[in-house]
Amino acid sequence: MSSSSPFSRLLSEERPVAALWGCQLNAGTRSCVVEEDDDDFLEHLVLLRTICLGAEAGDELHVVAVDSKNTYGDHKPVPIAVLRTSVLPMISLRGLELVPPVTFVLKCGAGPVYLSGQHVTLEDDAKYEAHEEELLEEDIGDEDDARAS
Repeated sequence: MSSSSPFSRLLSEERPVAALWGCQLNAGTRSCVVEEDDDDFLEHLVLLRTICLGAEAGDELHVVAVDSKNTYGDHKPVPIAVLRTSVLPMISLRGLELVPPVTFVLKCGAGPVYLSGQHVTLEDDAKYEAHEEELLEEDIGDEDDARAS
């Protein structure tokens, strides 16, 4: 019996477009927001892969929390990583899929803390193919007009 995540089911039905994503959290920039484009009507996901401390980070606790549509209740940021230079300077995450808007917050520590992953846009193949057909029909219509002139 195999189980598949909602994301993996979507990948079979839609065409993913992935872009590398990253941000830095520190004493001056304690939060980072990843938003979706409201105009495109496509589904967006943020896949968080690594959280690591920078070389300049002090040997103190650095707590990174996240708030997204995935969290339930009153949308308080949920801690996802606690890092310390001498104990655990980096973590690799697998399977953390967040729906934008996503806010990453440095709750404790001065950083720098680096977050990286992918911002995935799921594009519906049926819509994409219909758009390609429309463009092809427009090109054929333009050629017919050019021959008629």
